[in-house]
Amino acid sequence: MDYLWIFIAFVCGFIFKQINLPPLVGYLAAGFGLHALGVEPDASLQVLGDLGVILLLFTIGLKLNIGSLFKAEIWAGAAGHMSVIVLLTVVNCSVLGALGLIYFSDLDFSGAALIGFAVSFSSTVIAVKVLEENGEMRSRHGQVAIGILVIQDIAAVIFVTLASDISPSWWALALLGLPLLRPVLHYLLERCGHGELLPLGGMFLAFTGGELFEWVGLKAHLGALVVAVLLSNHSKAAELSKSLLSFKDIFLIGFFLSIGFTALPTIDMLGVALIMAVALPIKAGLFFYWLTRLKLRARTSFLTALSLANYSEFGLIVCSISVAQGLLNKEWLVIMALSVALSFVFSSAINTVSHRLYTRWTWSMKRFEKPERLPDDMFDQPGNVAVLVVGMGRVGTGAYDTLKNDMKKAVCGIDMDRKRVVSHCDAGRNVIYGDAEDPDFWSNIVLDGVQLVMFAMPNYLDIKEAQKQIRDLGFKGRTAGIARYEDEKEKLLAAGVDEVFNFYAEAGAGFADESVHLLSGK
Repeated sequence: MDYLWIFIAFVCGFIFKQINLPPLVGYLAAGFGLHALGVEPDASLQVLGDLGVILLLFTIGLKLNIGSLFKAEIWAGAAGHMSVIVLLTVVNCSVLGALGLIYFSDLDFSGAALIGFAVSFSSTVIAVKVLEENGEMRSRHGQVAIGILVIQDIAAVIFVTLASDISPSWWALALLGLPLLRPVLHYLLERCGHGELLPLGGMFLAFTGGELFEWVGLKAHLGALVVAVLLSNHSKAAELSKSLLSFKDIFLIGFFLSIGFTALPTIDMLGVALIMAVALPIKAGLFFYWLTRLKLRARTSFLTALSLANYSEFGLIVCSISVAQGLLNKEWLVIMALSVALSFVFSSAINTVSHRLYTRWTWSMKRFEKPERLPDDMFDQPGNVAVLVVGMGRVGTGAYDTLKNDMKKAVCGIDMDRKRVVSHCDAGRNVIYGDAEDPDFWSNIVLDGVQLVMFAMPNYLDIKEAQKQIRDLGFKGRTAGIARYEDEKEKLLAAGVDEVFNFYAEAGAGFADESVHLLSGK
């Protein structure tokens, strides 16, 4: 039976990948298909999915700046949107119930409010997958989306705690002392090295946090998130997150498959789920409007809204508890499961073209912007430089240092991670904040005198988009980029990048070139 799950999941994921949809849509289809065929889910499938969600929240916590949660665009963005969604859902359910629509006519005020609360959540799993695949976890809109998701997750944990029969024990107060264990956690992470012990250590810490929180009556997911936040300022946090990436993705397949096993729908249930799915653009539109009222730029608001245009696995938990408490009919759990699955398909599809949509609707979107700018949305200038290095990770930093120190070139680095920018500036480098896929960024900085732009971003699709942005703005200089594989190199050259360095294939050549002098004993 385990082989059947893997076989069906792979086939469905592969098929959806070929039509340019994320494989996770295929995993959802596989779950419903297996259920329709009468396959009984094994308990290990649910365990696998739970492990995936715990690791997901753990990796989010490793990249989370806890201070950002107190920014108005984060906490007010989450709370304000949730309040409006609950209110609108209550009104809509009342109207549809008055029209005699099945399942709505039996809802009272509290039931409608609970459904509104359930659909107000956005899926952490889907949003993070979309942001990771687009290489935008550290972008401005990625950080805003993650912050809102964390606030929503906290609200969900509070609801589950208050609504379930199990109350937190008094020992939960002892968790306030967890920050005192930060030195111990940092020591363990430091001593794990760089091999296979590092991801195993990450799993150990994530699940230990989960077990600790469950022991005192709280959700394991929250425990994994809290432990990760305690590790987030460690120098190896990014390395740990990358080492867990494949494990997390494999485990999450169990989560997507398990959604399909929630229940088999009827035609009436599917009809109600479709009504809820049609409301997804409204949910995204409310996010966009509300975030622009909080002074975020139109692009940041739009891309954040699209990444949150889905329903959440926490919505299923809310409905499940409500059904168990007799507050909702059991059919609503099936309807919510269908709505979540449909929202995953919608969100995955719309986010593959999010940047193109913004480019097409830029001027319409900008009409919603406030004239004021938040400090995080200010654009710095690179200064009088000849070379821009976009992406200041290891490759970009190495290129920057070589250009500046060995070749004596005037150079400026650009990165979308503000924490990394500050670190580089403290080290004496000329680095500014900027998102290379943001047309507003390129149109607001002065490129006079820039002769070469070097793209050192890990995702070749990001390089293609950035190349298009600067060419559309009339940049006449030369460009260079990096690629991991030969097919990516060919695509970048076809997109107009003048020189592409395949750092897997050509690193060996560079190594030999740097070492060949040893043959002569010099």
